[in-house]
Amino acid sequence: MDDKAIDYYKGIGFMCGLEIHQRLDTASKLFCGCSTNPENDVEYAHVDRQQRAVAGELGAIDPSARFEESRQRVFRYKVYRNSSCLVDIDEEPPHEINQDALSIALSIARAFGMPIFDELQPMRKEVVDGSDPSAFQRTVLIGRGGKIAIDGVPVDITDMSLEEESSGIINTENNVITYDTSRLGIPLVEIDTGPDIPTPEFAKKAALYIGTVLRLSGRVKRGIGTIRQDVNVSIKGGARVEIKGLQDLDFMDKYIENEVLRQQNLLKIVDVLKARNASVMEIADLSQLFASTSVGIIKRGMENGGATMGFGLKGFKGALGTEVLPGRRLGTEISDYAKMAGVGGIIHSDEDLNKYGFSAAELEGVRKALNISETDSFILIAAEKARCQKAIGIARDRALQAISGVPLETRAAVNDQTYTTKFLRPLPGGSRMYPETDIKPIKITPNALASAEKSAPRLDQEVSALSKDLKDAQLANTLILSGKLPLYKAIAAGTSVDRRFIASVLLQKMTELRRKGYAVDLIRDEDIIAVFQRYDGGTVTKQAIEEVIKALSEGHTDIDKIIADGSLRRISGKALKDLVSSFSKTVQSSSKDDLRNRIMAKYRLVIDGEELNRII
Repeated sequence: MDDKAIDYYKGIGFMCGLEIHQRLDTASKLFCGCSTNPENDVEYAHVDRQQRAVAGELGAIDPSARFEESRQRVFRYKVYRNSSCLVDIDEEPPHEINQDALSIALSIARAFGMPIFDELQPMRKEVVDGSDPSAFQRTVLIGRGGKIAIDGVPVDITDMSLEEESSGIINTENNVITYDTSRLGIPLVEIDTGPDIPTPEFAKKAALYIGTVLRLSGRVKRGIGTIRQDVNVSIKGGARVEIKGLQDLDFMDKYIENEVLRQQNLLKIVDVLKARNASVMEIADLSQLFASTSVGIIKRGMENGGATMGFGLKGFKGALGTEVLPGRRLGTEISDYAKMAGVGGIIHSDEDLNKYGFSAAELEGVRKALNISETDSFILIAAEKARCQKAIGIARDRALQAISGVPLETRAAVNDQTYTTKFLRPLPGGSRMYPETDIKPIKITPNALASAEKSAPRLDQEVSALSKDLKDAQLANTLILSGKLPLYKAIAAGTSVDRRFIASVLLQKMTELRRKGYAVDLIRDEDIIAVFQRYDGGTVTKQAIEEVIKALSEGHTDIDKIIADGSLRRISGKALKDLVSSFSKTVQSSSKDDLRNRIMAKYRLVIDGEELNRII
């Protein structure tokens, strides 16, 4: 690892931990008999619900749940014939736990060296964002206190749970969110590390390592969305922030680096505001002031009995426009909060107000109504009255937080190559957990533990075997951490292709093509295996493999058609001998090397260089 990076992040009090969520490859869901393969299933009904926060086992209401309830959204759940049932929509008690899922979870826990509890207690984790029709997710803590080592650095695996997958959002229209219940209840494991990951780059390695162990079990689902990585990040003086939805591990370090930068800049703003003795004023209704306004955004917000509200921020001038990340300002952060109430955003005085068309009299009227001067700032929101009241209250709370520090938040990764995040909700706490009263505690027998120990995937053994196979320990470690080991093993088992060549294609060539913009990660593993089988069978050359992979990444699926359409079929045997004979008669060559080079220049993709050398 980079010692300078380690020293830097240690110096800023960097703390980072991972939450890895991986779906298990079982035939049925965790607490019912519905299928976990919803492809081509038929929708036959939908259910509409609203959800409310309730007190957890400790008697307190979780701040995340309270926030989600305040948004007063309507959730629509689509129900399917084979992949959802009354258990999913909370109209029937859960069935007994899926024993297949439990045995897989026990095996994975042992792979990370985790002691397993003698008795497991199913719990309810309150979730009021609509992702579960019951407003809670069932979860079972399997074990605690595991450990792994990456590059000689120990990482704690604090705990692992077996739990239900959530519903997936189909669309959002106004205040109605439509969910797909077909994936709801699919078994998954959540694996949490300690906050001892030393650098952003190391976080990526740790996620790859854990993902590799999961795949080595041979009992996890594959494909987009079947594994998710969340990251918890904080720095000295900042706050723990959970980043959700990091699908592409290649950029995990970039998101973490930007979250560190965001917190650093927010702390600088705190210092400035405290030095100015800044404060946030009370909310005022400014609807009368803008009753005849020509400002379009306010005029539209006040239609049909809407309102305009605002508050002043003493000592904030310039702070709302301060960048916390490229293209994002403190004003953007506050606006993201307000948007959670269903408004389009905020207007603040650090913007170019001329673009809205405010008159000088209106701006003077705002400052007077809010009791602020030109050295202060203000925030305005115009919308339907109830929504406006809620949004302006949320925005004011976030503005108050700007004076005191970095807020505890759950944020979503923005997948647009900016490596930034947006606010989702306050960070949840322990108050949302309480026992599941409809399921008895689960006894873990000695036989179950022995079976888990025997079937646990052993990464250290894989490293040793792979190092011998590749005759290169460093290449073996790189392959394992790449997440490509299962694919490598499938290709090696089904072909006689040189092992180092397989590794070079999966690690180097695929990475090179990805950086050039080819969607290689969307190619199915079975198609990559088939490409190597064509090479092993003499259908294509090494050089043509890249061209076939490019075509697969562009959505073509028929490999033989790709080879035919691209004129990529290998010229070999008698056909190659005839080509060499014909070429030597028609082209003047000074030497055998010259003849070989001329032939390869024209037929590089379809001729094997070693075979050509032998013939010449």
